Amino acid sequence: MAYVPILKGKAGEFLALGHASKEVQAQLRPVMEIVPDFELRDLLETFCEHAMEHVPSGMVLTVDCGALPFVRVLEGDAGGPVLRVGESLMQRGVAMRPVFRPTDPVQELTEVSGVAAAHHEGACLRFSTALDFSHEVPDDSQMRDLLRMVRLPPEEIDLLVDAGPVRSASAGQTLAERTVDVLDGLSRWPWRHICVAAGAFPVNLRGFPRGVATAVAREDASLWRKVVERWCGPQPDFGDFGVTYPRMLPKSRGTPDPNMRYTAGMEWQVYVYPRLRPGNDDFFVLSEDLVNSPHWPPTGESTSWGDARLAECAQRRRSKGGGGTEWRAWATSHHLAVVTDQLTSTRCP
Repeated sequence: MAYVPILKGKAGEFLALGHASKEVQAQLRPVMEIVPDFELRDLLETFCEHAMEHVPSGMVLTVDCGALPFVRVLEGDAGGPVLRVGESLMQRGVAMRPVFRPTDPVQELTEVSGVAAAHHEGACLRFSTALDFSHEVPDDSQMRDLLRMVRLPPEEIDLLVDAGPVRSASAGQTLAERTVDVLDGLSRWPWRHICVAAGAFPVNLRGFPRGVATAVAREDASLWRKVVERWCGPQPDFGDFGVTYPRMLPKSRGTPDPNMRYTAGMEWQVYVYPRLRPGNDDFFVLSEDLVNSPHWPPTGESTSWGDARLAECAQRRRSKGGGGTEWRAWATSHHLAVVTDQLTSTRCP
């Protein structure tokens, strides 16, 4: 079974992906969402540079441009974001698998078709069962039209069923039922892979107590278990949104308080510390408290690249405690390692 992390395509997430161990890499089928910004051309170039620097050799990157406006990226030239990213990653030697949705306009589906043909890695159909937005299951005729537009058979397409945000256990119950119904409706097509994904991390860290660890239930993992128990088809791959909220959020302002989103079993332990001390001391104290807590794994700093960085901070072996990008990278690195370990053991996610 594969692990399909749906990650925001920012520097921290790429750092975590690039520093994953060979064992973790072997289980990943990552999806990178390109986060909108003002300068589209610069945004796409930065994304592709990160991919070239950090995507492990031989790994296929599934890329989702769904949050971007479908506009020409270069003045006076044809080609929207999907095509431009596909061309740029091709030049950089990174294999790409484009994401599409049943509601995409014809122009975008045409670009998905072109990128899939160029990279020879197929595509990914992302289907939403979320409470705030869901797709209708296409009938046979509509599905054949969709497949015809991307010029791919279902055997070359990964089906990603996205249940979106899971805000409570009761919401997870409802979403699991809806997801099973959708799987029943779509499973008559022979997809290459099927994944069920959801996200339960809160919108932001406002309101979290400072100076202590706060447990947040991984209701996304609980939803996946409910789907597996109820669906009669083959066990789907597990997907989540790492340590982030599933939806695109407005760009944050200001400097975040030192924080760590630390995955432990079926919970996240969320550490948010106030800025009280000079320099980087607040994050050093946070790291020391984490390393000395029951949540620090028996494997310690060898658990992941991120854990090694946290151990360095706890022992003050680093000159700086990092910032938002580093904290997200270290948390994501730990999360990828923990989830893949759960998937290979009797402890499913």
